[in-house]
Amino acid sequence: MKSLNPASISPPFARYAHGVELPAGARIVRTSGQLGLAADGSVPEAPFDQAQICFANITAILAEARMTARDVVHVSAYVTDRAHMQGYMAARDAFLAECPEGHLPSSTLVIVSGFTRPEFKVEVEVWAAAD
Repeated sequence: MKSLNPASISPPFARYAHGVELPAGARIVRTSGQLGLAADGSVPEAPFDQAQICFANITAILAEARMTARDVVHVSAYVTDRAHMQGYMAARDAFLAECPEGHLPSSTLVIVSGFTRPEFKVEVEVWAAAD
Protein backbone atom coordinates (compact mmCIF):
# COMPACT_ATOMS: atom_id res chain seq x y z
CA MET A 1 0.00 0.00 0.00
CA LYS A 2 1.17 3.49 -0.78
CA SER A 3 -0.31 6.64 0.74
CA LEU A 4 -1.08 9.40 -1.78
CA ASN A 5 -0.80 13.01 -0.58
CA PRO A 6 -0.15 15.30 -3.57
CA ALA A 7 1.86 18.42 -2.74
CA SER A 8 -0.58 20.45 -4.87
CA ILE A 9 -3.46 20.06 -2.34
CA SER A 10 -3.78 20.90 1.33
CA PRO A 11 -2.27 18.16 3.52
CA PRO A 12 -4.55 15.92 5.63
CA PHE A 13 -5.43 17.56 8.95
CA ALA A 14 -5.25 14.32 10.95
CA ARG A 15 -3.51 10.93 10.82
CA TYR A 16 -4.72 9.67 7.42
CA ALA A 17 -3.86 9.92 3.70
CA HIS A 18 -5.86 11.61 0.95
CA GLY A 19 -5.63 8.47 -1.18
CA VAL A 20 -4.21 4.96 -1.19
CA GLU A 21 -2.73 2.86 -3.99
CA LEU A 22 -3.09 -0.92 -3.65
CA PRO A 23 -0.71 -3.42 -5.21
CA ALA A 24 -2.04 -5.65 -7.99
CA GLY A 25 -3.36 -8.98 -6.75
CA ALA A 26 -3.89 -7.88 -3.14
CA ARG A 27 -6.37 -9.81 -0.98
CA ILE A 28 -9.18 -7.47 0.11
CA VAL A 29 -11.15 -7.52 3.39
CA ARG A 30 -14.10 -5.26 4.07
CA THR A 31 -15.65 -5.21 7.52
CA SER A 32 -19.21 -4.42 8.42
CA GLY A 33 -19.70 -1.38 10.60
CA GLN A 34 -18.66 -2.18 14.15
CA LEU A 35 -20.47 -0.60 17.07
CA GLY A 36 -19.27 -0.05 20.64
CA LEU A 37 -20.92 -3.26 21.84
CA ALA A 38 -18.70 -5.32 24.15
CA ALA A 39 -18.73 -9.13 24.03
CA ASP A 40 -20.75 -9.18 27.28
CA GLY A 41 -23.44 -7.00 25.67
CA SER A 42 -22.52 -3.81 27.52
CA VAL A 43 -22.17 -0.44 25.81
CA PRO A 44 -19.87 2.08 27.50
CA GLU A 45 -21.02 5.69 27.74
CA ALA A 46 -17.85 7.40 26.48
CA PRO A 47 -17.31 7.73 22.70
CA PHE A 48 -13.60 6.87 23.16
CA ASP A 49 -14.50 3.62 24.93
CA GLN A 50 -17.05 2.75 22.24
CA ALA A 51 -14.49 3.46 19.52
CA GLN A 52 -11.93 1.28 21.29
CA ILE A 53 -14.42 -1.61 21.16
CA CYS A 54 -15.05 -0.91 17.46
CA PHE A 55 -11.31 -1.11 16.73
CA ALA A 56 -10.85 -4.20 18.94
CA ASN A 57 -13.59 -5.93 16.91
CA ILE A 58 -11.93 -4.82 13.67
CA THR A 59 -8.59 -6.14 14.93
CA ALA A 60 -10.21 -9.55 15.57
CA ILE A 61 -11.84 -9.58 12.11
CA LEU A 62 -8.55 -8.67 10.43
CA ALA A 63 -6.72 -11.37 12.39
CA GLU A 64 -9.12 -13.95 10.90
CA ALA A 65 -7.69 -12.94 7.50
CA ARG A 66 -4.09 -12.84 8.78
CA MET A 67 -4.06 -9.02 8.62
CA THR A 68 -3.37 -6.18 11.06
CA ALA A 69 -3.97 -2.43 11.28
CA ARG A 70 -0.97 -2.01 8.97
CA ASP A 71 -3.08 -3.58 6.19
CA VAL A 72 -5.99 -1.12 6.57
CA VAL A 73 -6.39 1.02 3.45
CA HIS A 74 -9.55 2.95 4.37
CA VAL A 75 -11.44 3.81 7.55
CA SER A 76 -15.04 5.02 7.50
CA ALA A 77 -16.42 6.27 10.80
CA TYR A 78 -19.74 7.66 11.90
CA VAL A 79 -20.43 9.61 15.09
CA THR A 80 -23.70 11.03 16.37
CA ASP A 81 -22.31 14.40 17.46
CA ARG A 82 -19.29 16.62 16.77
CA ALA A 83 -18.49 16.32 20.47
CA HIS A 84 -17.75 12.60 19.90
CA MET A 85 -15.09 13.25 17.22
CA GLN A 86 -12.22 13.74 19.70
CA GLY A 87 -12.80 10.40 21.46
CA TYR A 88 -13.17 8.58 18.15
CA MET A 89 -10.03 10.18 16.69
CA ALA A 90 -7.97 9.30 19.77
CA ALA A 91 -9.02 5.64 19.45
CA ARG A 92 -8.37 5.68 15.69
CA ASP A 93 -4.90 7.13 16.18
CA ALA A 94 -4.11 4.45 18.78
CA PHE A 95 -5.32 1.76 16.35
CA LEU A 96 -3.11 3.17 13.58
CA ALA A 97 -0.10 3.84 15.84
CA GLU A 98 1.95 1.03 14.25
CA CYS A 99 1.44 2.45 10.75
CA PRO A 100 4.35 4.59 9.49
CA GLU A 101 3.57 8.02 7.97
CA GLY A 102 3.91 6.81 4.36
CA HIS A 103 1.59 3.89 5.05
CA LEU A 104 -1.55 5.57 6.40
CA PRO A 105 -5.06 4.69 5.17
CA SER A 106 -7.54 7.10 3.70
CA SER A 107 -10.34 8.11 6.05
CA THR A 108 -13.88 9.45 6.11
CA LEU A 109 -15.73 10.74 9.19
CA VAL A 110 -19.46 11.52 9.00
CA ILE A 111 -21.80 12.92 11.62
CA VAL A 112 -25.09 11.00 11.57
CA SER A 113 -28.42 11.34 13.37
CA GLY A 114 -28.20 7.97 15.10
CA PHE A 115 -27.82 4.21 15.01
CA THR A 116 -30.05 1.20 15.74
CA ARG A 117 -29.95 1.86 19.50
CA PRO A 118 -29.75 5.32 21.08
CA GLU A 119 -26.78 4.46 23.31
CA PHE A 120 -24.48 3.89 20.30
CA LYS A 121 -22.38 6.98 19.48
CA VAL A 122 -19.69 5.57 17.16
CA GLU A 123 -19.58 3.08 14.28
CA VAL A 124 -16.44 2.14 12.33
CA GLU A 125 -15.80 0.04 9.22
CA VAL A 126 -12.57 -0.59 7.32
CA TRP A 127 -11.17 -1.87 4.06
CA ALA A 128 -7.87 -3.76 4.27
CA ALA A 129 -5.57 -5.29 1.67
CA ALA A 130 -2.58 -7.63 1.89
CA ASP A 131 -0.57 -9.98 -0.33
